[in-house]
Amino acid sequence: MPPKSPRRAGAARSQRASPDGGSAPPAAPRLEVGEADFVALCDALKVSEGAREKAWRTYESLSAADGAPAYNKKKKETWGVCIFIVAIDLDEMTFTFTELLKSISISVCTFFQFLKEVDVNMDTVSTKVDSTVSRLKKKYDVLLALYHKFERTCGLIYLEQPSSEISAELSSVLVLKNYWITFLLAKGKVLQVEDDLVISFQLLLCVLDYFIKLSPPAMLKEPYKSAVTAVTVNGSARTPRRGQNRSTRTSKQIDTDTKVIEVLCKEHDCNLDEVKNVYFTSFIPFLNSVGIVAANGLPEVEVISKQYNELYLKNKDIDARLFLDHDETLQPDVIACSQLERTPLKNNPDEELNLILPQTPVRAAMNNIQQLIMILNSATDKPSDTLIMYFNNCTVNPKDSVLKRVESLDRIFKKKFAEAVGQGCAEIGSQRYKLGVRLYYRVMESMLKSNFSKLLNDNIFHTSLLACAVEVVMATYGRNASQSDGTSAETDLSFPWILDVFDLKAFDFYKVIESFIRAEPSLTREMIKHLEHCEHRIMESLAWQSGSPLFDLIKQSKEREGQTDQPEPTSTLNLPLQHNHTAADLYLSPVRSPKKKASGPPLSATSTPDAPPGVTPQTQKPQKSTSLSLFYKKVYLLAYLRLRTLFFRLLSEHPDLEPLIWTLFQHTLQNEYELMRDRHLDQIMMCSMYGICKVKNVDLRFKIIVSAYKELPNTNQETFKRVLIREEKYDSIIVFYNLVFMQKLKTNILQYASNRPPTLSPIPHIPRSPYQFSNSPRRVPAGNNIYISPLKSPYKFSDGFQSPTKMTPRSRILVSIGESFGTSEKFQKINQMVCNSDCQLKRSAEVSAAPKPLKRLRFDIEGQDEADGSKHLPQESKFQQKLAEMTSTRTRMQKQKLNDGNDTSASEEK
Repeated sequence: MPPKSPRRAGAARSQRASPDGGSAPPAAPRLEVGEADFVALCDALKVSEGAREKAWRTYESLSAADGAPAYNKKKKETWGVCIFIVAIDLDEMTFTFTELLKSISISVCTFFQFLKEVDVNMDTVSTKVDSTVSRLKKKYDVLLALYHKFERTCGLIYLEQPSSEISAELSSVLVLKNYWITFLLAKGKVLQVEDDLVISFQLLLCVLDYFIKLSPPAMLKEPYKSAVTAVTVNGSARTPRRGQNRSTRTSKQIDTDTKVIEVLCKEHDCNLDEVKNVYFTSFIPFLNSVGIVAANGLPEVEVISKQYNELYLKNKDIDARLFLDHDETLQPDVIACSQLERTPLKNNPDEELNLILPQTPVRAAMNNIQQLIMILNSATDKPSDTLIMYFNNCTVNPKDSVLKRVESLDRIFKKKFAEAVGQGCAEIGSQRYKLGVRLYYRVMESMLKSNFSKLLNDNIFHTSLLACAVEVVMATYGRNASQSDGTSAETDLSFPWILDVFDLKAFDFYKVIESFIRAEPSLTREMIKHLEHCEHRIMESLAWQSGSPLFDLIKQSKEREGQTDQPEPTSTLNLPLQHNHTAADLYLSPVRSPKKKASGPPLSATSTPDAPPGVTPQTQKPQKSTSLSLFYKKVYLLAYLRLRTLFFRLLSEHPDLEPLIWTLFQHTLQNEYELMRDRHLDQIMMCSMYGICKVKNVDLRFKIIVSAYKELPNTNQETFKRVLIREEKYDSIIVFYNLVFMQKLKTNILQYASNRPPTLSPIPHIPRSPYQFSNSPRRVPAGNNIYISPLKSPYKFSDGFQSPTKMTPRSRILVSIGESFGTSEKFQKINQMVCNSDCQLKRSAEVSAAPKPLKRLRFDIEGQDEADGSKHLPQESKFQQKLAEMTSTRTRMQKQKLNDGNDTSASEEK
């Protein structure tokens, strides 16, 4: 018998509850346990009747779909997910997220994973629900990382068993509870963007500072005890209250004592000026707003908890107080949280463990920030003398326009940052902008050494360059708590937020990215990967938005006399992608004819130079656009790599279909580029794959394509759930295929089923990345376990750059060239490993050709370094020889970094 609807269950329940008197209502049929439990769950969560019915229908549709037995085994969890989905869609959240988790006895991580499994059809979970879940995930990740850091930090501050003079109410448990709930309240009231890990941690340090200064020195460990004692000696006398041992201190004294915050910043590698800024502009106003500063001693836990509870019920999300109880609903998924980089691995479990512990999210964020600050310490927020010299050599001196632009965008950025993060955080935004300005001038000076002077009066170039510099700073500070792999996670301030702030077109921003990376060699691997990700975002969707200069360039390319209707000929697809262009080539294209000289800088559809041009566009016919040509080459490469990845997941048994799908995909981008307007590259890719499989009678449903697509990196469910059909009307990708894609390309698609299919498009040449990551560990030949890498990001910055032995790779033995690293046993082990590798090389040479040398890194068999030709003395040990070679190799790696940009013989290293 099928389960009854919730409405019938509710009616039956009301009949049982009828008052006495009169004729008894007819007996209700016996309810199934599952249905009764569903009603009880809805009652507990105060779900409305309309939401109940829709949630039940959602559950019934899931039960009828493939994989229904799994849902039947987890009925309560499935009901909870269905109720959550419907409540979000209907804006009827009558419960908090934590209340839901408690009601169905499930953890945060398990709930998110189960929701992902439930979303088998594209219409089960809406983009609105996806957005809500994304926000909850980010908030949970930040809270989890901060609580772990909080627990460890408090263990370093407070004695486990303080002297008996300390009252019971100042026990470690009470202190932890008071600290944490005060921090949660401060975070909720100060920050609108609660997934900002850096500002949240700086705010946590402010809370710690406040409470440490109110704690009796007898409770504290060093160096906090000395810092508090020094404050007391300097005049902030403590007046303990009998029975409470609390300190009566004035607001002014608390505000001006900085010794404790200095210790906290030093211990946690935080920038003191930034934390002080948060303290005085955000934390002190928070204390005043909740009436804590003027009070004597520690705030009452009950009072703070009550205020936080009001905030929690208003937001209807996660009750972070439960971290204090190690509540099972907030416990992390161990498997999901353990995906950390471990290369090279320790290969002998019996040997002494000498692995470097992976960095926590907070530590990684602080290290990235400190590294950026150290790089920019020598830079200024004004043009240098060298830049001024370049400015003075221009026909129209751009100095005034540069300074005015920087000042104007400063005001805009500060305002937008405060609107996004919190009104009390405006000065924090100003600090970050100033770092971006320093990087902007630094990169500009580096670019000018490569003859970029043509761009000094180009407004869009300067805005793009400044935006790129600020984006690097924002991404450095915006590291999300879940980024164990160093990649960028989406936040409210993530790219393309900076484009909206600066009112900059994505296509214009794209032009500066590659030149920016080349001009700033100190960029970390993470930042290079982030900018490369920004470039991909632009190529896949942002550059194709209505109003983009890209469409004007394509139109101009069609109007060129004698040119075919294609932005980039297919004949160039299998040619290597050259990287010898500059930003000037991109911003000042289309290129003028060399036979006609102009008295001013050339115009383009995408640049607006401040200096007036000497020749108007009407006097010359349109020329080929360098920026458009390069853009299309990169788009083709990105498109093919995406297609290849998805293809091998789905159609590896049909290799003959790959060139057909690619040809249709490439044809659409080249000839039907209007289909890309306000859409995504991957939407065209999935439609191309489905269309070819359809005409070739290969059974591949869109549901399968979408399921595989969701597993690809850097994908968004909105890509297939919300596709533009026509003006302001959106639907799923299936509807887009039927109503738009198929209608436009039906004739072309049907040709693939005929005896005369279209000419196949060449496969794009796949080069190695133009962005070299010099800090990647490189393996010594012959399959041994010896790796070499240049100095990497330090594990801790407190005392400057520490020994590389504190850094990755996290192998059994770490060697720092020119520095003692332990006992003689380590030398013997390394010497043995190197000797074994030599033996392997010699054996392989006897049976085959000489081993292929590794690019950038090679230990020659005969003991001669191939780069400098140096000979080793016969009496030197094998280890001494290899040590000398390793030293030479490491010094060469930076010099050779740019020389390998066009080398396609080696495999791409990520």
